Amino acid sequence: MKKIGLLTDTHGLLDERIYHYFEEVDEIWHAGDWGSLEVFSKLQAFKPVRGVWGNIDGQDIRSIFPKHNRFRCEEMDVWLTHIGGYPGKYDPSVRSEIQANPPKLFICGHSHILKVIYDPKLKLLHINPGSAGKYGFQKVQTIVRFVIDGNKIKDLEVIELKPTTPQPPEG
Repeated sequence: MKKIGLLTDTHGLLDERIYHYFEEVDEIWHAGDWGSLEVFSKLQAFKPVRGVWGNIDGQDIRSIFPKHNRFRCEEMDVWLTHIGGYPGKYDPSVRSEIQANPPKLFICGHSHILKVIYDPKLKLLHINPGSAGKYGFQKVQTIVRFVIDGNKIKDLEVIELKPTTPQPPEG
């Protein structure tokens, strides 16, 4: 059994609350648009990290991570990428491969739109954790936690990192 913390589109910002929410996870997966090597370094110092590069990432991130990362976690075939689309509208860059050889779990980022959708045609679960950063049109930062137990995904949680209310100065 592996506990996974999933995020994407940090765009150079690592919200400190992520440490609290990912305290019990075994691995952190990042679906691209890190925005800086510092985000990777901080996460790597905290937990084991898997990831991919996103369209805004420079050569520093691209030299560490692939564009597509397909791997097994427990008994689960996982495909992690940045630009992947979603069921019924998969991106042309992944469409033929995902239809010919679908994973059981397909994760992407890029849109900043949180989606958890089961694709009955390909028998896969699609997850886009939204955006953990503050850049973009989204109003709420989101991250996801879940458990992979053998070939099953369990205990999936969407976590909203709501804007913090500034406290008035003391005195």
